[in-house]
Amino acid sequence: MHEPVSVSRVADLDLIARSVVLDYRAAPCAVVACAYRRQDTWHVAEGAYGKLEPSGPQVTPDSPFDLASVTKPFSALTLARLAREGLVELQTPLGTLVQEAVGTPSSQTPLELLLAHRAGLDGHRPLFAPLEHGQRVDRYRALQEAAMARRTGCDGRAPLEGFEPTYSDLGYLLLGEAMARAAARPLDRLVQSEVCRPLGCLTGSARSWRERDPFFDVHVVPTEDVPWRAGVVRGVVHDENAWALAGHGTCAHAGLFGSARDVARMGAAVLDVLDGRRDEWLRPSDIHPLLRSRPGGTLRAGFDGKSASGSSAGTVCGDSTFGHLGFTGTSVWIDPEARIVVVLLTNRVHPSRAHEAIKAARPATHDALFRFGLGQAS
Repeated sequence: MHEPVSVSRVADLDLIARSVVLDYRAAPCAVVACAYRRQDTWHVAEGAYGKLEPSGPQVTPDSPFDLASVTKPFSALTLARLAREGLVELQTPLGTLVQEAVGTPSSQTPLELLLAHRAGLDGHRPLFAPLEHGQRVDRYRALQEAAMARRTGCDGRAPLEGFEPTYSDLGYLLLGEAMARAAARPLDRLVQSEVCRPLGCLTGSARSWRERDPFFDVHVVPTEDVPWRAGVVRGVVHDENAWALAGHGTCAHAGLFGSARDVARMGAAVLDVLDGRRDEWLRPSDIHPLLRSRPGGTLRAGFDGKSASGSSAGTVCGDSTFGHLGFTGTSVWIDPEARIVVVLLTNRVHPSRAHEAIKAARPATHDALFRFGLGQAS
C-alpha cells in the first residue's frame, strides 16, 4: 500500500544535525530528515550527528528515538482509520467505551474533543506516583482519576467545540484506552496495523521493536537519568504515565519509537491523503477533522498549527503548516502548500530534562530543512 520512497543520506543534512549538537548544544545527538515529492516519488534526505551518549557509539539515521508526543499524530491517524472502519465515531462518548469514565464529568465527552485538547481536562496528573515508592499503579483508579481531572471552570457537558483548549496528555491517555477497547486489541498493535504497516514504517512500541530487533536495547537512543527508575531510561518510554499504564506497549500520548525517515514517511502520507492519493488507506474527508483550524488556539486534533509568531516551526514554512513536538526533543512539521515534511529527532533530555537549548535549535533547524526541501523540490 505504501508508495515509492527514495531515501538518501545527504552531507548538507549531516551539517544541519551537527549544528544542533555542536552550535546549539541542544542534545548529545540529532537526526534530521526532509521529505519532498518529485513527480511520483517521495524523496527523503536524512542526516545524523553525535553520539547516543557521551561515551557511546555514533548515532545513525537508523537509530530509533523515543518519539514522546510525536506519538500523538500516529494515534490520531489510528482513530481516523477506526472511524473509517465503523468501529468508533468521533462523536462516540468516552463512557461508552471506557467503563472507568462512567460517572465522571468526562463520561459524555466525545472522543474528538479529547483528540483536540478541548475536553476540559488538566494537562497532567502524576498517575505514576506509586511507582516512585515501589508500589504498583491501580489502572482502574488511574484512568478514573484522569477522567475526573476537569479544570476549574470546565463544568458540565462540553460545548459543541469543546472548552478552551489546554494541551492534555490525560485526554490522550483516555482516548488510547477507548480505541484499544473499541478494537479489542492493544493500542500498539492497532497503531502498527492501521498506520505503520500500511505506510511501510518501522515505528512502534518498545515491545514491537524487541520482537523484530534483538539488539533494540543497544540501538535505541537513551533518554533521561532518573534515579527512581534505576538510572538512564533506555528501551522503555520516557513518559512516566505511559510507562505506568502501558509498560512496553504504548499510550496514545507517548510510547512510540522510530527513526526520522519513518516520521517523515508518516507526514508524506498525510500530504498524499490530502491530494487524494491514498484513498485505500484514508480519504481527505477522513482526516479533515484532524487538520481543520479550531477556535481558541492553534491546537488541532492530533496535530498543532503554526502560531502567528515565535513558532518552533520556524519562519520559512507556510502559514498552514501543521505538526507536533515531543518532550524528549523530537518534532515534525508538514507544509501542505510546499508539500514538504521536516523532522528533527534528538535526546535533549539526556542526561536531564532541565536542558532547554532545544528551544533555540528547533526553529533554526526547521528553517534550514525547509530551505533544503524547497531547493530540491523546485
